[in-house]
Amino acid sequence: MKTVLQIILLFVIIGLGYALYQSVQEPILFQEKYDQRKAAVVERLKLIREAQVAYKASNDRYTGSFDTLITFVKEGNYKITKNEGSLSDSLLNAGMTEKEALKKGIIKRDTIYVSVRDSLCKNIDPDSIEYVPFTNGAKFEMGAGSITTSSKLVIPVFEAKVPNKVYLHGLDEQYRINLDDEARQLNRYPGLKVGDLEEANNNAGNWE
Repeated sequence: MKTVLQIILLFVIIGLGYALYQSVQEPILFQEKYDQRKAAVVERLKLIREAQVAYKASNDRYTGSFDTLITFVKEGNYKITKNEGSLSDSLLNAGMTEKEALKKGIIKRDTIYVSVRDSLCKNIDPDSIEYVPFTNGAKFEMGAGSITTSSKLVIPVFEAKVPNKVYLHGLDEQYRINLDDEARQLNRYPGLKVGDLEEANNNAGNWE
């Protein structure tokens, strides 16, 4: 009887030890997987931002359509102005302007056109930019529009985003809920987002 009780006690101790180990490891494992997924999603959002900036440089606006953006990445070019030379302090002190320096050839400006695909998507299929990493084909939400400032200036804006519950699907639900609650308490979007449709934020990401 004593031996049986000792065996039972041993199993209880092992079980409690395992439960304690799990309680310590769970938040660590969640954090590791969260960091991994967040990094991949942030990289994809940065790529979307770069593509949108290039699109705007060519079209004077952003697009809310991934079909349009992907086609532009595959086939489009955008303009880059290369500057050569600069005004020295002595020329500036002498009152020379940049316009005069251009006429005299002290400063040169060349406009070149660069393939969007070659500059942005050398190592990634452009068709994949709309898909959220670590999901089974989920897509980013994206929109574009314009806002009018208090000084009546019309500014094009866009945003692309994905909620935590999408790219963290399959991880511990309670930890994900905690992240959402924390974001809402801080009046922030419960997920990852770049740009904003309601205010001009210079296309900042909410992770920056």
